[in-house]
Amino acid sequence: MARKLLVVGLVVAVVVCSGCVLPRYGAVLAPIMDTKTAVAVGDTSVGYSKVGESMAEGIILLGKGDASISAAMKDGGITRIHHVDSEELNILSIYCKQIIRVYGE
Repeated sequence: MARKLLVVGLVVAVVVCSGCVLPRYGAVLAPIMDTKTAVAVGDTSVGYSKVGESMAEGIILLGKGDASISAAMKDGGITRIHHVDSEELNILSIYCKQIIRVYGE
């Protein structure tokens, strides 16, 4: 009985502690994920000669960064968006990184 309670407690602790580092897309139970996904499409009449990036990363319970679209626009000097992509890396829900790329003019 004590062993079962310990296992249940560990599973609950892992779920609670990794809640913020679980990926938004893909197979959540994959131990290592490296995915690239489309986030949004803006005005397709706008060219995409400029690219801006923003990034946030976390390890265990610590996270830092600004992976917002506005930060990526500022990085690339973009005022009009063509499209936005996201790249996410998640290793055992211990380390995660998200990069947002904004393409536009």
